[in-house]
Amino acid sequence: MGYVRSVNATSPEAAPGRIVLLTTSHRVAPGLLSWPAWQALRTADRVLCADGAHPQLPYLREAGITVDEAAPTAEQLVEACSGGRTAVVVATGEGEPALTDGLARMAGTGRVPMPELELLPASYDLPGARLLDLVQVMDRIRAECPWSSRQTHEGLAKYGIEEAYELVEAIEDGDRDELREELGDVLLQVVFHARIAEEHPEAPFSVDDVAGGIVAKLIHRHPHVFGDATATTPEEVREHWLRTKAEEKRRESVTDGIPLGQPGLALAAKLASRVRTAGLDVPLPAGEGVGYELLATAVRAAEAGVDPEAALRVAARAYRDAVRAAEGVSP
Repeated sequence: MGYVRSVNATSPEAAPGRIVLLTTSHRVAPGLLSWPAWQALRTADRVLCADGAHPQLPYLREAGITVDEAAPTAEQLVEACSGGRTAVVVATGEGEPALTDGLARMAGTGRVPMPELELLPASYDLPGARLLDLVQVMDRIRAECPWSSRQTHEGLAKYGIEEAYELVEAIEDGDRDELREELGDVLLQVVFHARIAEEHPEAPFSVDDVAGGIVAKLIHRHPHVFGDATATTPEEVREHWLRTKAEEKRRESVTDGIPLGQPGLALAAKLASRVRTAGLDVPLPAGEGVGYELLATAVRAAEAGVDPEAALRVAARAYRDAVRAAEGVSP
């Protein structure tokens, strides 16, 4: 335990001073600190940092800030602030919990004049900053994990389908915790595929290319938000979306771009929607059997504004519950 010198309460040395705990985000480029942070650093009597490899140190020293690579105890730091002096502690990634706990214990005794303690965030995470962590983690897993390093787009395709269905189930169940987790699993698929795509020998692209592409698409398809167009109803928004999408794709047929591998009811509803939007009058193919009956049902549902796939899932879940009830199994 460090030794705290006793001083006369009326002497200049009794002024408790100030401790500034400076925190930074590793997701922001080093050196990009807030103006209050730079002011605190430049006016401090002493700047300390326990981590000699802290990413901020080179930039602070380049700016003329003298930084002591030291890890003082709470008692030593309080003494360093005596006489009204200010000490700035550049926090490590964990925020110096041992130091703050020690200061709290000292304050709890009531026997030592305590400096003013200020927590000053020097840089902040912007919304979406944790996505940078995901990209870094994915990079390392791809390089070091025996399973992940061997995966391909084709091998992962089935997981994308599974995760999408699990997301839908979480939405239908109304489980917020499950929804958050399943969204993460879907996001993982996107980042994983983008990471694999970086390694393509002829046509590589990265997660930044993926994000940049969807940003450009969203801006182009929302002229009522980012341009001079106006839209006051969802129907007008949909018109903008379909018009700009048609300009982008320049398809020969309204059926182009519809994935045939999707569930049958969803496929039928999508075809019906495209036909209706294009103003075409195409009769349903003549035929007998369950398939044609389901097609007609899906088209009628789409015309009524009902998603047949979702409607069938609701009915199937009700049927499942009825089966469980008949078996005496609780829901």
